[in-house]
Amino acid sequence: MASKTRAASKTPAAAAKPLPVPMPKPKAASLHIGLNAVSPAAYGGWSGPLAACEFDANDMAAIAKSKGIAKPSVLLTKKATRAAVLAQMRAAAKTLKSGDFYLLSYSGHGGQVGDANGDEPDKKDETWCLYDGQLIDDELYFELSRFAAGVRILVLSDSCHSGSVTRAFPAPPPPVDQRPKLMPEEVANRVYREHKAFYDDLQNEVLAAATKVAVDPDAALALVGAAAHATNLVGAFRPAVVLISGCQDNQTSMDGAHNGAFTGQLLKIWNNGAFTGNYSSFHARIRAGLPPSQSPNLFVLGAAASFLAQKPFTV
Repeated sequence: MASKTRAASKTPAAAAKPLPVPMPKPKAASLHIGLNAVSPAAYGGWSGPLAACEFDANDMAAIAKSKGIAKPSVLLTKKATRAAVLAQMRAAAKTLKSGDFYLLSYSGHGGQVGDANGDEPDKKDETWCLYDGQLIDDELYFELSRFAAGVRILVLSDSCHSGSVTRAFPAPPPPVDQRPKLMPEEVANRVYREHKAFYDDLQNEVLAAATKVAVDPDAALALVGAAAHATNLVGAFRPAVVLISGCQDNQTSMDGAHNGAFTGQLLKIWNNGAFTGNYSSFHARIRAGLPPSQSPNLFVLGAAASFLAQKPFTV
């Protein structure tokens, strides 16, 4: 009987497994601000001379480069204007996405203006003293709130900020041979008096814009040093923020010959990257190395728990 040829059974080819899609590498940007003086024209004749703030900014930019931020932005003294700082922050906010990293450092004087929009119990808004005018805490917080959800933001503020709700008494006078990074109260009052319409309008504009996103910008005073009631905003703030500031609300941050006291101690603990702890231990080590008259503050906003557990400056 003729044999039948049995058709070979065909096994369906195994479905090719899709290759895993690599996670995009986080991007990073940084801005480093250092002012050894301000424009007397904007500060009632006061120039606010300091010595180490430009060094501070350059040294923080060097850390950023060492962590892979190819082109950190540095604004020194005359270039550290309100327009330049705001432009840099807004450009970064448009570029960075969830998981990306933004480093913002400031070294210079802290100041105050009168509270025009009624959001401060002490009737004062804290500021960073930029070259041609002050950046109000309302503005700083609102600009940071414009970053995308999940962006990690580290703010390092080597300056003084007074007049917060937690401050009951004025800071003790500094040693004779040291320069505090605090605009004198009489200068702050004069500057506000001479430029009242400008600063009042800024506060009201920011408050109106922030209301649209259901955020109270000034409740996050910790972003410039006073952390009294900022916990009310945890969860409402989209990016994850870790702030380490130079001192407590009733203290002063000191200038130095090459670095401010806070930045100098930070660089010592960082030790060119040899430091191996997280942000909490980083802050604790910095604080332990400074005198009781200057105790750096640590504060977080947003979903920052995992960020806080990272090694500092991790991109």
